[in-house]
Amino acid sequence: MALINPHINFNGNAEEAFMFYKSVFGGEFAKIIRFKDLASPEFKVAKKEENEIMHIALPIGKSNKLMANYGKNKRK
Repeated sequence: MALINPHINFNGNAEEAFMFYKSVFGGEFAKIIRFKDLASPEFKVAKKEENEIMHIALPIGKSNKLMANYGKNKRK
């Protein structure tokens, strides 16, 4: 069986989208990393972005994973 593990960039709404995917596919998130989890003196995180999702993964079935990361578009 073919495997598919899409990795999607979201424009600041990855958490909202993945809550929807979880309601559709079921299961539990395999990984959730927020920017605040990686903050350090070398990697400063703005207060308004500290709870944004940097990476999230939702297993779908036995072998597939749907993954996403923060990809906020700075263009107007």
